[in-house]
Amino acid sequence: MLESAEIGHKVDKKTYAREETRLREALLNAQFELSAKARGPVLVIISGVESGGRGETANILTAWMDPRHIRVYAFGPRTPEELARPVAWRYWRALPPTGKIGIFMNAWYQEALTERVAGRIGDAELDVYLQEIRREERMLADEGVVLLKFWIHLSRDAQKKRIADLESNPQTRWRITAADKRALKLYSKSHDVWEHVLRETSTGMAPWYVVEGADERYRSLTVGKILLDAMQRTLAAPTERRTTVKAASPAPSVVDNVKLIRDLDLSRKLSDKAYAADVSKYQRRLAKLSHDSRFGERALVAVFEGADAAGKGGAIRRVTGALDAHQYLIVPVAAPTDEERVHPYLWRFWRYLPPHGGITIFDRSWYGRVLVERVQGFCSVADWTRAYDEINQFEEQLARAGVIVVKFWLQISKEEQLKRFRLREHTAFKNFKITPEDWRNRRKWSDYERAVCDMVDRTSTEIAPWTLVEANDKRYARAKILKTIVTRVEGALG
Repeated sequence: MLESAEIGHKVDKKTYAREETRLREALLNAQFELSAKARGPVLVIISGVESGGRGETANILTAWMDPRHIRVYAFGPRTPEELARPVAWRYWRALPPTGKIGIFMNAWYQEALTERVAGRIGDAELDVYLQEIRREERMLADEGVVLLKFWIHLSRDAQKKRIADLESNPQTRWRITAADKRALKLYSKSHDVWEHVLRETSTGMAPWYVVEGADERYRSLTVGKILLDAMQRTLAAPTERRTTVKAASPAPSVVDNVKLIRDLDLSRKLSDKAYAADVSKYQRRLAKLSHDSRFGERALVAVFEGADAAGKGGAIRRVTGALDAHQYLIVPVAAPTDEERVHPYLWRFWRYLPPHGGITIFDRSWYGRVLVERVQGFCSVADWTRAYDEINQFEEQLARAGVIVVKFWLQISKEEQLKRFRLREHTAFKNFKITPEDWRNRRKWSDYERAVCDMVDRTSTEIAPWTLVEANDKRYARAKILKTIVTRVEGALG
């Protein structure tokens, strides 16, 4: 793959001047149309050999197009803020919205390449990381992101000459760093790693384009033409209405396992005395755990899902009652905002992940895709069926980064729900809690039962199991939730 890029390609000045003018005009027109039609987004990843012209390539693309609709991110070593979160956190936060172009310098490839060349990880660890990259890029492509990956390549001789040329010119000498010279020494060792990484991560939906970097004019025109072609194909493709198409019929259940919910013993209760004792005990233990030095290297994500009026808010308040206000964040999840709609689905959840020592509580979560969006037909069957794997991958990334993921489904009976709805309607300070949406969801009780059971079946894993909470008695539910969190955190801290 890389050897084929080492054939000398050159473009003379006259040809370049002629083609550049036409290319710039076409790129600008495509960029404006992409923005006007809210298509894409387009994510350009530029990686390659040190001193190969990666930065110059990014600079010329931004010079050729409107800078309002394109943004470059140069990812270097992770900052302390980034080190305190999962590896992918910084990339998800930087993803461009629909209609825009993002350029990632190196992106998620650089760390793996650097670690393998330095010998800090082996082939097996590298392959696990590459498998994760393929899955992540597949998810982005499924969400409508147009992925373009460029590897700017130089032969060792060409790299050596380019470094010498840049160093000899006082105006460009500053561009050569110790890292460039170190990379030249490691060229032979690095070459096989590059080949392996490109071969393993070049896929149909996210292929690598290997571009020879020796001739600046050739490099710029080649990258520009590939980008133009991708934008024009995106604009010519039929518009997909992924999140607005109503299902023609109720979404099919993945498995017939509704007994999982229907067999819960909702008669479980706790006396006032036992409740007070349990809540006090587990709040004390949770408070102590949250200040444990070992928790400073971990984080907690608590997910609260449940039937409408099941008591999620009251349970959350009992959890936060044991915590310092500066340590936790509660994220209430409703219908996506305009900003969230123009990003891939999981973007709005990635942005709220806690740092080490922190706690994020999601009042509803990413499971909306396989619950309300599935049942109400707000997304296609293809979207919610692939979401199970995407969610498991997401939670696996969290767990690998030291995040303790605790997930609760609060279940009440249909009769208890009606009782609570009526109480809300006739209680002034609770009236805001009951909405037409609650009554609409109630009419699809059986559909939600199937969706919940499918969700638990597909996403209850060893690293992030679901806890089903019998919530007809609020006291029992709150005590069980507190106990579960404490038990999970204590187990994780050892």
